[in-house]
Amino acid sequence: MKLALLSSGKLGYETCKKLIKEHHISFMMTDKKSADIIRLAKDHSIELYIGNPREEKAIDFIKEKEVDILITINYLFIIKQELINVAKVLAFNIHGSLLPKYRGRTPHVWAIINDEKETGITAHKIDKDLDSGEVIKQIRINIKEDDTGATLLAKYQKNYFPLINSILQDVRSNRVTSYQQDDAKATYFKKRTPSDGRIDWNWQFRRINNWVRAQAHPYPGAFSYYKDEKVVIDKVKRSDIGFHQNMQNGTILSIDPLVVKCSNTALEIVSHREASSKFIINEKLN
Repeated sequence: MKLALLSSGKLGYETCKKLIKEHHISFMMTDKKSADIIRLAKDHSIELYIGNPREEKAIDFIKEKEVDILITINYLFIIKQELINVAKVLAFNIHGSLLPKYRGRTPHVWAIINDEKETGITAHKIDKDLDSGEVIKQIRINIKEDDTGATLLAKYQKNYFPLINSILQDVRSNRVTSYQQDDAKATYFKKRTPSDGRIDWNWQFRRINNWVRAQAHPYPGAFSYYKDEKVVIDKVKRSDIGFHQNMQNGTILSIDPLVVKCSNTALEIVSHREASSKFIINEKLN
């Protein structure tokens, strides 16, 4: 079978690297920033399209390409029907949630923020809408209390290649099955940007903890401001330091360790990225 691989980022690179070893790749497509994927394609002399496929150049690129299976893996771009149609047998995507829940971008981050205990990855047929195609297979993945966005993505990475390989084996033996998603149960979450990470100290501890760990290093991070300086926070835990209920949330209760009041407890900032300002008790993080 001839495959087309559309992928981006580390997750796409690691998966494509394994697929290339076992399958014939007709062509690849990626974005300009995915240097590892660009190098991978060049090292294996695989035809490569770089950039948004919605441009007319992509149509010229896929003309007369022979492809049985088209697979999108962490791909940054939405693809048009003419690209979907290039696959003679099957076009499918790997999405980082248990569809129809968490359609959209960075679903693993949203799952932690929303205090989910379970997530997963879904292989689904690609159609004209976003993450709405028929489900082929799913793998369920537990979210642990100490999981971060990065550790959860690492769990995904371990499962992407085996999931794709199992589907390709089913294609060979003509055993692929699928079922419609229940759109009434679908949820959608938007793309996150670094500016979305600001902490609200009026939240309760669990909300703040989920917020922080979902975006912890190497992600841009949850953050607050102290004296107009951005403080990026990577880990928090509960503290038994006392406080008065009438204190404003965000008030600094201790310097060593650094402890801040939130709405229902004192919260220790276990790990934060260096701030030049010296913290002072009874002043505020905002």
